[in-house]
Amino acid sequence: MKVSAFPPDGSGFEAFVRQSAAGLLRLGHILTLDRTAAEDLAQETLIRVGLAWSRLRSDGNPVGYAQRTMVNLFLNERRRRRPMLTDKIPETPREDIALAAVDSIAAVRQILATLPPKQRAAIALRYVADLTDDEIGRLLGCTPATVRSQLSRGLSSLRATMTAEG
Repeated sequence: MKVSAFPPDGSGFEAFVRQSAAGLLRLGHILTLDRTAAEDLAQETLIRVGLAWSRLRSDGNPVGYAQRTMVNLFLNERRRRRPMLTDKIPETPREDIALAAVDSIAAVRQILATLPPKQRAAIALRYVADLTDDEIGRLLGCTPATVRSQLSRGLSSLRATMTAEG
């Protein structure tokens, strides 16, 4: 039985956000290739996780749920954007040094932009979120064999692009 570090009450959600927001933002940045879009994607993901927090069981996997939510939002091009009003101003954001390093490398963004969204998502989930083929398959709604195929094709495309530019 998996025991979550985040109890399914409201107080655990704040701890979850503090511990996982930076990682979700990095994943969102790799998926969207745009810092502003990544911030919007991470925020929408956290809103949806927050709304579902009371339904998450104590043996659930809120990080996995958040990653799946983020990937679904990314792959769904018909995302609705509507403002959500809050009664207090959120905490001041902290700069993520790892994200800032990726953000400053325009070449990486251009190379990743050549990949189709599912290949980019599979590569991000493998190399940024460090997930297995089975976990990635569940998030992308495909078999582990399809995940391996997406990874292989994506890496092959990245190698070809890097060799051509190098």
